[in-house]
Amino acid sequence: MSLPALTSRQAEAAHPRGLRAARMRARRVPRGLPFIVPYLPFLIAFGIAPMLYALDLAFTNANGGVTGFRNFTRTFTDYRFVPAFNHILLYTGVWLGTLIVFVVGLALLLHGRANRTSSAFRFLFYMPGALAGAASVLVWLFMLDPAVSPGSFLLRHVLGAQLFVQSIAPGNLPFVFAMIAFWTGAGGWIVVMYGALNTIPHELEEAARIDGAGPFTIALRLKLPLIRKWVAYMAILSFATGTQLFIEPQLVNEASLGMVPDTWSSNQLAYQLAFRYGDFNGAAAIAADLLVIGLLAAVLIVTRTGLFGRED
Repeated sequence: MSLPALTSRQAEAAHPRGLRAARMRARRVPRGLPFIVPYLPFLIAFGIAPMLYALDLAFTNANGGVTGFRNFTRTFTDYRFVPAFNHILLYTGVWLGTLIVFVVGLALLLHGRANRTSSAFRFLFYMPGALAGAASVLVWLFMLDPAVSPGSFLLRHVLGAQLFVQSIAPGNLPFVFAMIAFWTGAGGWIVVMYGALNTIPHELEEAARIDGAGPFTIALRLKLPLIRKWVAYMAILSFATGTQLFIEPQLVNEASLGMVPDTWSSNQLAYQLAFRYGDFNGAAAIAADLLVIGLLAAVLIVTRTGLFGRED
């Protein structure tokens, strides 16, 4: 004997939660489209199209013939290639480690002392980020000159620099550029992390305090795991930005009258190949190398942190 078919109302009454959840998901998709659609033309014009064009150049020669990986092997054997990428990896490692530790630490500290003083500090941290990259470099060129810098005592006794050229010695450059990047970018990320911390329900903190947890335990055992996806998001974007370093070493090269090489970073090397030697295919190969490095780092971070995983 077959069972009678359920009507839509009866099915909804039998499984109200499942149907409501399905309807909620169906409604969420169209609501996000107005935020995505205006961005798509810019993404295609300034992101996807240039990437495809660079990949086409990387695997062809000046006449348009397919060369396979010849441009990659040719640029890799260039004596400037390995030092440039070593500089970038060292700089990115120093900057990324400093950024994660200090940004997360300061955001947790400010969130634990949420008051007017905390708001004032957030504003002060954000102010350096209002400067453009070139302007911030000019400020730091002044700060790195022991003759005029207000921090000349530190330059002389910590870096051992008596002259400007000693402050920008090759061994100091990755740390100098990391300091400049942190000074300009950390404030904005502190504000972002503070906003992420504000999404944590206050009841969780109250429950932790009732169980005897102190501020340090709440920060490390409760708050930090709940914002790990925001930390992963910051790490991905910051790594991609770090590997594209260009303006800082370029301006320091001009300010030092050539004492800093004009191929110090990988982006500078690609720029020189394209606009000094007319080797656009080699420059595109270096750009493709940076793309692959950025994608591998992003995949590693996403898989390790579950960035796009849905939490029940």
